[in-house]
Amino acid sequence: MALSSCSPDHNSSCVACRVLLLIDVQVGMLADAPKGVPSSKSVHQNIQRILYQARAENHPPRIIHVRNTGEFGEPDEPNTPGWQLIFPPLPNEFVVDKLKNNAFAGTNLSDLISPDAEIVVVGMQSDFCIRATCSAALGRGNEVLLMKGAHATYDRLEVWNGGGVTPACRIEAEIQAELEEAGVILLDMKDLPGLFTDR
Repeated sequence: MALSSCSPDHNSSCVACRVLLLIDVQVGMLADAPKGVPSSKSVHQNIQRILYQARAENHPPRIIHVRNTGEFGEPDEPNTPGWQLIFPPLPNEFVVDKLKNNAFAGTNLSDLISPDAEIVVVGMQSDFCIRATCSAALGRGNEVLLMKGAHATYDRLEVWNGGGVTPACRIEAEIQAELEEAGVILLDMKDLPGLFTDR
């Protein structure tokens, strides 16, 4: 039977306490650059591999798709093409719509994820929703695993110090270092085969 809930009396090794959290894996974000993130093609492929691996497990993790809800005229305005999820959720998976960077803020995400669950995080944007949600999850007591190559952001136009552009890849690396220092576990795509199995 596919996983749909965590029992209140689960233990830390319970597979039900594993979560795959896909943040803002939406059409607008993963469109071809420059509309989408610069690494849209490789990130799309890596997230797809992770999702398929999770779905193929005998005891799959709880899979939660978080969808950002933008303002009128923005690429992720509700019910526009850019707002749609890249990977249609299966019937036993969850969709959470959010308005803020922190996916726990103003949503029912905390009801879907136990404070002692292990959360594998992928998605967009590294320096906004990924950073805020990972930080919030750590604050709840969750073990957080961030997959390198499966999160991304846009190049940043610098306003101060003479301007210039900071490449997305540098921002992503900075966020990884920041989150690792805070307690997030960084994993590579080579770690995928055993990601959702008992360790």
